[in-house]
Amino acid sequence: MAESKSDYPTPGQAAPKRGVRAQAKLRTRERVLAAARSLFTELGYEGATIRHIAQAAGMSTGAVFASFPDKDALFEEIILSDDAKAIEAMRAATAKAANVEDALLGAFGVSYGYHLQQLPLLQARIGCSWTRSPETEMRMREARAPIRQVVLDALADGIRRGELSAKIDTPLVAQMLQDVATANYRFAIYDGWGAEELKTRMGDQIRLLLSGIKA
Repeated sequence: MAESKSDYPTPGQAAPKRGVRAQAKLRTRERVLAAARSLFTELGYEGATIRHIAQAAGMSTGAVFASFPDKDALFEEIILSDDAKAIEAMRAATAKAANVEDALLGAFGVSYGYHLQQLPLLQARIGCSWTRSPETEMRMREARAPIRQVVLDALADGIRRGELSAKIDTPLVAQMLQDVATANYRFAIYDGWGAEELKTRMGDQIRLLLSGIKA
């Protein structure tokens, strides 16, 4: 029997099928991420298992593994998504600042406000930073480079405005500021501090650090 053109899908027919499959995979992925975020926030990294996440998403563990190879990859995806949102808010805060101190405090202040909304997730993130593989660490550092850039840009603006010495080691200062900001989270975790208390402490630390590098 001779084959006709109707025996084969046309380009117009094939594309929608691939689109439907892609959309279904995307919806599944989004359901997994939403369930995982909720459970990581509620139970922390160790407490939330793939089985828990699958149950919360209303699917099998196999469906979860079809979207993510393991729990580490799932957690990493959530962290990177959070960082992207935090970076956007930090940039907006520095854009409104009139001086370098306000720019830095604004950037770290919005970061505190964002992450304290999901403190157990932050605790899990800090804990995992000591145990993840070197490969994952390198990926996370690369992904977090824009956060460092926000701080570097604020320092560079301070130099251009004549607030800071042009001789400072800006990468070192940026790293010191980020280290201090991260260390402050222990007061939220163990002492119940809120975003405003953290911001006040960070403001004192910024002023102390900048006092030694002013123009």
